[in-house]
Amino acid sequence: MRSERNYAHLLAGRLGARLVDLTVSGATTANIVDTPQHVTQEVVYPPQVDGVPADADVVTITAGGNDLEFAAAMIYAAWLRLEPDSPAVPMLSSMFPDGIRLPSDRAVEQATAGLVRVIEKTREKAPSARVILVDYVTVLSDASGPVTPFSDEELRQFLIIQDAIKQVFADASTRTQAELILASSLSAGHALGSPEPWVQPFHQALIPAQLGSSFHPNEDGMTAIAAE
Repeated sequence: MRSERNYAHLLAGRLGARLVDLTVSGATTANIVDTPQHVTQEVVYPPQVDGVPADADVVTITAGGNDLEFAAAMIYAAWLRLEPDSPAVPMLSSMFPDGIRLPSDRAVEQATAGLVRVIEKTREKAPSARVILVDYVTVLSDASGPVTPFSDEELRQFLIIQDAIKQVFADASTRTQAELILASSLSAGHALGSPEPWVQPFHQALIPAQLGSSFHPNEDGMTAIAAE
């Protein structure tokens, strides 16, 4: 899945720039660098870096959250709590046979190394490009509990994963000297449960337009990132 209203599209519109959008919902850093992404049996996307134009002026990168299974874990927990008989539950359960996994030091290092590889491969493909990391919007805060389907323990776990992802971006930026836009800080007061959230709630519907949108930035969030 690919949104035509993501921050890259909005930014290109503001600049009058030509955009090559290579994003695919659910991609890991490996899917960007060297591993085709199998969305369905019929739909397979090649590694995203293969499509980076050699003459690109700017490349923005948001990746790594799926390496730590952040969105998938939230969606799985939500379906399991609200509709345990949904066909979505067995589809996701194979990813979490022992429940939600907190990121180990090794997992965080692997995600960081994966993001570093994305940056390095991007620079190989487009040597003159300005490479900008854009980390993830803040999805959850301590006040998010009442508006989410998560237990207090699940919320605590997700906040740990969310913090780990911020660390991945910070470390990858330091190691590569890539610029970093802190969408996480920009959106700190706009998590679920805030007066003006910049992220979508859980969509309890198995329709294509909403399957990949739960817990992802809404238009306000995307607009704010593009402006930044």
